[in-house]
Amino acid sequence: MVERRPVIGVIACGRPVEGEPAQAVKHRYLEGVERFADAVPLIIPSNQSAQNAADIVARLDAVLLTGSNSNIDPRHYGSESAAQTPVDSTRDTLSTALIHAAIAAGKPVFGICRGLQEINVALGGSLRDMRGTGDAPTHHAPDDVSLDTMFGHSHPITVMADTPLAQATGGDGLEVNSVHFQTIDRLAPGLAVNATGPGDIIEAVASTATPAPVFAVQWHPEWRPQDRPHDLAFWRYVGQTARTHYQPAAAAEQTK
Repeated sequence: MVERRPVIGVIACGRPVEGEPAQAVKHRYLEGVERFADAVPLIIPSNQSAQNAADIVARLDAVLLTGSNSNIDPRHYGSESAAQTPVDSTRDTLSTALIHAAIAAGKPVFGICRGLQEINVALGGSLRDMRGTGDAPTHHAPDDVSLDTMFGHSHPITVMADTPLAQATGGDGLEVNSVHFQTIDRLAPGLAVNATGPGDIIEAVASTATPAPVFAVQWHPEWRPQDRPHDLAFWRYVGQTARTHYQPAAAAEQTK
């Protein structure tokens, strides 16, 4: 009997196409799910009502929140700072609803770069922007470079022992690519740091009390992972976790 492959919902971003609004997901995220997690990717348009989140999650085995060039609007974590463009307000809203719906349904949630930040904000944490600080050049390549150069920009991280990241990768120190300006400022309740990088920037987090794992990294494991064992390990963890049947959260534990 052939094992049923899990279906992982991959959130889309709002993008203009031929002069009108559209939804887009970069192929490398879909290929990561299909090739390296051995799962079926299903794109979730973000231009829809947040009220649809529970119905969407009910039809999935897990949710993946991708990276994006857009920034999360600071108003979502109570800051009066001006938003750094580009922003994607519909994705901000739907991602929060998907995170809460997945936790309530006992479905895993995975985040990459912006996805890590979305998880932290949705669960009550905050972000800060590194542009104009000494940390920015370490965590993001200069503007107007090639994709190869951008994703070749890397730094070491320290992995905390006995965490999901340590268990998945088997290492206590990794070299990861780094393409981000926003970063976690206040860690959300219920999340634990799994790794830190230069400047004590949080590089990976995992939930501590949800019925199914909530796990996210700040780097981009979807970018040509074939030659990086820790990035392949990320995708194996995604696939294995999506295959596990978890119990929904008790009503008193469900987040609104």
